[in-house]
Amino acid sequence: MKTADFDFDLPPDRIAEHPAKPRDAARLLDVAERLHDRVVRDLPELLEPGDLMVVNDTRVIPARLDGRRGEVRVEITLHKREGEREWATFARPGKRLKPGDVIAIADDFAAEVVAKDGMEVRLRFSKGGADLMEALHRHGRMPLPPYIRREADEQDAADYQTVFAAREGAVAAPTAGLHFTPELLAALDARGVRRVPVTLHVGAGTFLPVKVDDIAEHRMHSEWGEVSPETAEAINATRAAGGRIVSVGTTALRILETAGLDDRSIRAFSGDTDIFITPGYRFKIVDLLVTNFHLPRSTLFMLVCAFAGMDTMKAAYAHAIGQNYRFFSYGDASLLRRV
Repeated sequence: MKTADFDFDLPPDRIAEHPAKPRDAARLLDVAERLHDRVVRDLPELLEPGDLMVVNDTRVIPARLDGRRGEVRVEITLHKREGEREWATFARPGKRLKPGDVIAIADDFAAEVVAKDGMEVRLRFSKGGADLMEALHRHGRMPLPPYIRREADEQDAADYQTVFAAREGAVAAPTAGLHFTPELLAALDARGVRRVPVTLHVGAGTFLPVKVDDIAEHRMHSEWGEVSPETAEAINATRAAGGRIVSVGTTALRILETAGLDDRSIRAFSGDTDIFITPGYRFKIVDLLVTNFHLPRSTLFMLVCAFAGMDTMKAAYAHAIGQNYRFFSYGDASLLRRV
């Protein structure tokens, strides 16, 4: 298939700059045999007792740093942890960076370039472990997506974090989770919808454009994730009892499908995944998907087309654009069913 097959026209004013207030007041496009305009707080009545909701418990870190290589200002966006002191990053400007260069971030905090691979720059920081995380919280800022055209402010420190956030390591939010509130979770509990966590530390590569014409030639950046034995057991028990698996977001879906087996059971898993889901993929685990609206020509739009059907998703997105739904990380949501 061609990348152009997944293109659509999106007016710039549909891109959300701020989230809905309260979070569960965001709109929800219910994509079933027909399209239904709802709000996120309607979700409990759309699910059934015995369904199992899977959420991503990753926590976004202040992954954007400003530094200097000599007199040149350098903006660093962390991408993937590679060790106690090393991260794969994207740097702007990055073309002239070379191994051995040192980027000064603060008087007691710096990073050395140890390798380059295309757009990716591997850095070794002067601090490691807990000291590195403390330095990131002191000197970094929330890494808002590139399509949000404003600088992050203090409110984004809360807005760009889900209620499920527990394990630090993501450099982008699992945005479907941004819609959930304690009140919505209580309503889901009362409905008999149980909830278990997985972890996928979302990398900045999620925002990289697909630059090839043939999608089979696209290389995904890997991300670290984990499905615990307890979560795997709960998923297998739910499926055996006839319940459905509801993934909150494409990030949770990607780690679930990575750990899924051909018999539609799931195993415990911990490690990297670069799974790339496109139309024709046979889903093993997920039955329903709560997800935001994604970029044209993106790997995530390809994923939702694989999940719910290309014609269905093109019609759903045309409806969403026509009805002024808000797109991307701070935008509205959709509820999809696996074809």
